Amino acid sequence: MNQLLNIIICILLPPLAVFLKFGLGKDFLINLILSIFFFVPGIIHALWLTTR
Repeated sequence: MNQLLNIIICILLPPLAVFLKFGLGKDFLINLILSIFFFVPGIIHALWLTTR
């Protein structure tokens, strides 16, 4: 159930999902930049980080 909720958050708000998993760091900043400029790569990056 927790993994399913995390995947849903990754799709809706990718930076939030990365923040909840890793906190403020380089992964969060990369995802924030990807999500601001290109939303789909931000989703892919968040899914890759949180499901690995």
